[in-house]
Amino acid sequence: MGVVGAVWLWGASDRTQRHLGNKFENNGQDFGAVLVELPLVVVVGAVLPGLVWGLGAWLLTRRGRGRGRSEVHG
Repeated sequence: MGVVGAVWLWGASDRTQRHLGNKFENNGQDFGAVLVELPLVVVVGAVLPGLVWGLGAWLLTRRGRGRGRSEVHG
């Protein structure tokens, strides 16, 4: 889901549309941007949701441990 969302968001951006030639008579087409940016968008879309989930899980477990310690020692 993250990859699909990232690629859709990247493809819908004005910057990407300019590079793909959605101007008058396809002036300004630059497929090099697609070759460079698209793999990065796919990797970020695949990795970022897992990192956010992991960070959230870590923060929740850390918060839970902090409460337990304060009650035992406090």
